[in-house]
Amino acid sequence: MSWINETGPARDVVLSSRTRIARNVANIPFPSIMKPEHGEQVAQKIRSCFSSNTSLEEPRFNFMYMRDVPAVEQQILVERHLASQDLMENIKVSALLLDTKEKVTVMINEEDHIRMQCILPGLQLNQAWEVLSKVDDVIEEQVEYAFHEKLGYLTCCPTNVGTGLRSSVMMHLPALTMNKQMNVILQTISKIGLTARGIYGEGSEALGSIYQISNQITLGPSEDDIISNLTIACKQIIDKERFARKALYKTSGIQFDDAVWRSIGILQNARVLEIKEFMALISQIRLGVSLGLVSAFTLEKIDGLMTIGQPAGIVKKSGKSADASEIDIIRADVIRETMKEKILTKEG
Repeated sequence: MSWINETGPARDVVLSSRTRIARNVANIPFPSIMKPEHGEQVAQKIRSCFSSNTSLEEPRFNFMYMRDVPAVEQQILVERHLASQDLMENIKVSALLLDTKEKVTVMINEEDHIRMQCILPGLQLNQAWEVLSKVDDVIEEQVEYAFHEKLGYLTCCPTNVGTGLRSSVMMHLPALTMNKQMNVILQTISKIGLTARGIYGEGSEALGSIYQISNQITLGPSEDDIISNLTIACKQIIDKERFARKALYKTSGIQFDDAVWRSIGILQNARVLEIKEFMALISQIRLGVSLGLVSAFTLEKIDGLMTIGQPAGIVKKSGKSADASEIDIIRADVIRETMKEKILTKEG
């Protein structure tokens, strides 16, 4: 079961928590300048760490070269936040170790030689770091990392030097978006070394009022300090979002009900669904579920539907190849059928 299907702390606001660390192998050029034979050497070196490991009972990993993975499956990994788009851009030498529960991934030859991450449902940064630290130890037992005694772990991008740790919390913040408090929050968190990005990270939009809150600073503070700082900030944002939801519903209850049920009606009947409209409708329904306005839905089902509705998810679910002009029509068909079979019934 992945983070999409499971519940977790503060799931009404927090979809997932992720910890990710960047590492490079000593005495091998960074991926941006290395030769293909170096990439193969790194991939096999990291793969052997887990095939020969006996200390790590869980998770269990499957290894795959990205060049052997169909394009639609590559994008499914990106849409489920199990791999990055950058990994897919380096297709000739990139590889992935994916655990069977889809919580831990080790990306090989992305921007750095190693980008490992743990992603858990709800607000679980400390738990995610605990798991990831053990995975890091398994690799470090057999691999010498590029490390400087003053700078810490050396990375391709200077912004990751130090701990190499990037932690992020994916948050659904519709009420704060509606009452226009997000700009103030973004300015506030930037003063304590945090930043906010869209649903797919840097450069992406906050579709459906979904933001990724993460640390900007990796050099100086310890891993525990980074995670503690982000956790405290996210708890404050959670409180603000919950308060804003209650306040908006108190003043506009019937309008809330109407917006939620209109959104359900559109998804059940639309013949064309563009991604921005789809995400806005899902956001509205998710808000309604969190306020207890709709009993036929769960947050996990809504989040699963959100994932299915992404471009590659639609292609896989439908079993059809499609170009950009067709995808919105297929999305409407898939979402109608999925709502009928999996959401408004007791099955699934």
